Amino acid sequence: MIFHERVRALRKERRETQVQTATAMGLGDRHYQRFEQGTNLPSFQNIIALADYFQVNADYLLGRTDVREMLPPSVQREDLS
Repeated sequence: MIFHERVRALRKERRETQVQTATAMGLGDRHYQRFEQGTNLPSFQNIIALADYFQVNADYLLGRTDVREMLPPSVQREDLS
């Protein structure tokens, strides 16, 4: 699955419309819709906002891992050592 498919699937899991998700994130409707269509890629700040909103790991959104859970900061620091 790639970014736009994961964003769409996460939104549908929450049973939200694109407009509801865009509004909750402070994005324009069309701006968010383009993320799901795969016609626009989000900025770094929007990737973080999407990951926080959907409570998933940013790497999951980007297709770098299939692990959805966000790791606590202490675990992330230990892995970098």
